[in-house]
Amino acid sequence: MDRIAILTAGGLAPCLSSSVGRLIKKYTQLVPDIEIIGYKNGFKGLLLGDSIKISGSVRNTAELLYKFGGSVLGNSRVKLTNITDCLKKGYVKKGENPLQIAAEQLTKDKITILHTIGGDDTNITASSLADYLALNGYKLTVVGIPKTVDNDVEPIHQSLGAWTAVEQGAIFFENIANENTTSSRQLIIHEVMGRNCGWLTAATAFEYRKRLDKRAFLPDILLSKERWDIDAVYIPEMQINMKKETERLSRLMDEKDCINIFLSEGAGLETIVAEMESKGEDVLRDAFGHVRLDEINPGQWFARRFSKLLLADKTLVQKSGYFARSAAPNERDLELIIETADMAVKAALNGQSGVVGQDEDNDNKMSVIEFSRIKGGKAFDCKQKWFTDMLNDIGQLR
Repeated sequence: MDRIAILTAGGLAPCLSSSVGRLIKKYTQLVPDIEIIGYKNGFKGLLLGDSIKISGSVRNTAELLYKFGGSVLGNSRVKLTNITDCLKKGYVKKGENPLQIAAEQLTKDKITILHTIGGDDTNITASSLADYLALNGYKLTVVGIPKTVDNDVEPIHQSLGAWTAVEQGAIFFENIANENTTSSRQLIIHEVMGRNCGWLTAATAFEYRKRLDKRAFLPDILLSKERWDIDAVYIPEMQINMKKETERLSRLMDEKDCINIFLSEGAGLETIVAEMESKGEDVLRDAFGHVRLDEINPGQWFARRFSKLLLADKTLVQKSGYFARSAAPNERDLELIIETADMAVKAALNGQSGVVGQDEDNDNKMSVIEFSRIKGGKAFDCKQKWFTDMLNDIGQLR
């Protein structure tokens, strides 16, 4: 009989616990006698043989996980093909191959189906593991579930958790926007997650403005809608003309006494990294080679420049990322999570490996997508009408 393992990996998204819960629930409905374990903290737990057996009480109440954010199994950022990083972190010993150690653990645990819930890095790593096992005569069905708040996995139309992150980011800024009353000439920068893709920043700005349209204001005092509106949206896919934008934003600052900017954390990253390296500063990267954005702090970089150029009396940078990504899924996301997890179970029981998602190469139909087609860093199409209309409405130059 099959033995199932589940792991979650990478950063958090508002779908991890709920996806685990739905997988457990669906397997319990279809094959109640099947054994299920969860590897703790992603591929780290797999390498160290640290797992949890899913008990009967959990299986009978798995739907409770639909209402929780975070990951009930724990996460980590581990790349099995990065031997140096795995050795440095103590997950393997010198001379050991992480892929081999992971494969041996799966064999020892008698796992025949592995579900990985993560982004492109997680699922590509899982694919490497399945290929390694196949070469060594061990059949493992690997079915991935795509999560990323950035919504930047090719060819998946909508990643799990991204809609919720948009909603939560908008709610976050509804409070932060009130800080415009703490000072004259107030500059507020809302830094949103999105290393290579501006979708989350753009969609969060759009959602915030939709919510703003439903509120009433009192322009006779300081409570005018313009003060709470967005003045600029900066994303990686668009060049920022600092000279022209400074001129435009300076006029707005003079008119309404505050500026609100939505900034993708990946906007201007190449410029920032080049500047740091020219000064001889270390640019820290994670196991996958990605620049560690928390250390780079793009929001502060832009704040230092715009604060001087706009003659701001006070500047505030706030990041909504951890607030948004750790939320429980909203109803829209939960529907997508259930649909995705149910197909993932069906595919796994049929021995079909791949990543389950809305396939953009198949009219966005829910499909089992080959691992070879999964890529990260999908760019946001900034020519979409809803986005260009928003930029026109706020008067942003392009």
